[in-house]
Amino acid sequence: MNPASSPSADSIAAALDPSTDLNFALPNPEDENLSEFEFQRQIELAWQVCDRFDLQTDIWRGRIMRTVRDREKRGGDGRGTGFLNWLRDREITKSQAYSLIELAESADTLLQDGMLEPESVNNFSKRAFIETAQSAPEVQQLVSDAAQRGEQITRREVRQISDEWIAMTSDLLPAELKEKAANNTIPTRYLAPLVKEMEKLPVPHRETLRTEVMLNPDIDTLKQVTAEARYLAKYLEAAVQVQALDSENLDLEQALEEALRIGCLNATADLVKQAAQLEQATAKLYNAWTQMNKLAERVFVDSGSSTPQLRNLLSHLEPLTSQTLEVQLGDPESPLSHMVRLRLLSADGGDE
Repeated sequence: MNPASSPSADSIAAALDPSTDLNFALPNPEDENLSEFEFQRQIELAWQVCDRFDLQTDIWRGRIMRTVRDREKRGGDGRGTGFLNWLRDREITKSQAYSLIELAESADTLLQDGMLEPESVNNFSKRAFIETAQSAPEVQQLVSDAAQRGEQITRREVRQISDEWIAMTSDLLPAELKEKAANNTIPTRYLAPLVKEMEKLPVPHRETLRTEVMLNPDIDTLKQVTAEARYLAKYLEAAVQVQALDSENLDLEQALEEALRIGCLNATADLVKQAAQLEQATAKLYNAWTQMNKLAERVFVDSGSSTPQLRNLLSHLEPLTSQTLEVQLGDPESPLSHMVRLRLLSADGGDE
């Protein structure tokens, strides 16, 4: 980002200065004359002030970290070591740092593009601001307009505006549903999840679901079709990852249709997902077992009579390095505990 095009640091600092906001008094929790409604109102106001302060602080921390990172890129070793050391000295993880840098860049973008005036940032809660920055540009503009009008923006407002925009603009929804959303017959919060799930599906499946909600444009059908879309996406994503299903003798689409027909799509989708996870876990298990055996052999060669406890360590690990793995699940003293044994076999059926 070009520093010359950045918002003035002085102007933003003045607009975001929370010092006056922090001069508030919390309600007395022992005041019997204070109604519960008024108590909660004062607590909520104080919480919002702290939330805004937290947002402003994190934006500036992100700017600081971005500056240190960019300085390191210009004059460091090219590997970011100086920046990582700077973070380590302040007990900040790399993921935390880049999350704050992303927040700062989102703030600068909204300010630089003129969507927001610096003082309007005060109208956001921290999570609402982050969610706005992650939204589509059209939603960002709508939320920013509301903040510019002085409205307090929470995650609920951001999601409501986002849902309304999705409901009115998505080509995946039939006109009948859009009309019901426009006249508030169907709340938009039921439409956005359907659109997000349908976007994951191939066109033929989208059209099938679209026809279903067009014929029955009501809330119950929306809930049902949204669940179907979610399970469809889960099934289709997992099925292509399972090697056991990679066969010319298996018609995945036909199996899917049959699962739909008998009403067990959810269980079938979960079954295929578990199969994918099991194959991946098996590959990881085999790789870990192979690596353990190599390391155990190296330690055995390097050790001897002078290292009895090291040899003892190897003997205790034998259940994990032998061809039959043995793993105790649960506390050995518990009646629910049991031993699992897995025998590794080669492709031809013999011992690995």
